[in-house]
Amino acid sequence: MTSQNTLSQLDALEAEAIHIVREVVAQMERPALLFSGGKDSIVLLHIALKAFAPARLPMPVVHIDTGHNFPEVLDYRDRIVEQYDLQLVVGSVQAAIDKGTVREEPNGSRNRIQTPVLLETIESNRFDACMGGARRDEEKARAKERVFSFRDEFGQWDPRNQRPELWSLYNGRVHQGESIRVFPLSNWTELDIWDYVASREIEVPSIYLAHERDVFHRGGMWMAANEFCQPREDEMIERRTVRYRTVGDATLTAAVLSDADTVDKIIAETAATRLTERGATRGDDRVSEAAMEDRKKEGYF
Repeated sequence: MTSQNTLSQLDALEAEAIHIVREVVAQMERPALLFSGGKDSIVLLHIALKAFAPARLPMPVVHIDTGHNFPEVLDYRDRIVEQYDLQLVVGSVQAAIDKGTVREEPNGSRNRIQTPVLLETIESNRFDACMGGARRDEEKARAKERVFSFRDEFGQWDPRNQRPELWSLYNGRVHQGESIRVFPLSNWTELDIWDYVASREIEVPSIYLAHERDVFHRGGMWMAANEFCQPREDEMIERRTVRYRTVGDATLTAAVLSDADTVDKIIAETAATRLTERGATRGDDRVSEAAMEDRKKEGYF
């Protein structure tokens, strides 16, 4: 006979994530939460707000702004920051380019050069822990990482030097200059994220729902035609019904053909797919088999 007190899959994942978030605040002096307006960071913020309700979120939210954002996502970010009276810290890639501390790449993508901006933002604000919405099912390098991921004084990650996490005991001890990256959603899947969004009735940016958009085909992916990304001579703009499974730098984040214009339809579509959202729509992860791991070793989240 099943106990009536048995937690559902989502309740168990939520309880684990709330425990991790509270551990961060209990152990660390200056924690922060990364919030871009993407679906994973939305769920993480919802969980963090729930962990400390009815009190105000006891940490700032951080966005590393590449300057190549989808407007729907930025509008959502700003509205949520105002709604919950959050302290927003923005690390600007454009400002770093203007100062000459980073150099824009020839292909126009700012994905790789956001890493030094993230590290500078962490250092200047003296954050000793940063929480993010990364999940282990996204990519092979993420699957290697612990929930509490130690970073040295240069912000770098060594996959061969990670701390044990037996019995969900987390070690947040760091020396001055060192920090911890924390992933409370490590054990979630993309389907779990959408099930949670549906069950908790969480609003997401409209870009995640199917809509008509001008796109062109490049490298097996549907790229949006916008101010940051334009078709080449041999690429034709088409009007297609698409949605985004993940959002990031608009120069290399692709859409997928879809008619899923509700969260319930997204759940059905996600349950049937066999390709992760990063594998399907992120050009930066197609550079090499080790692209993500190489960036994480440099300090990428």
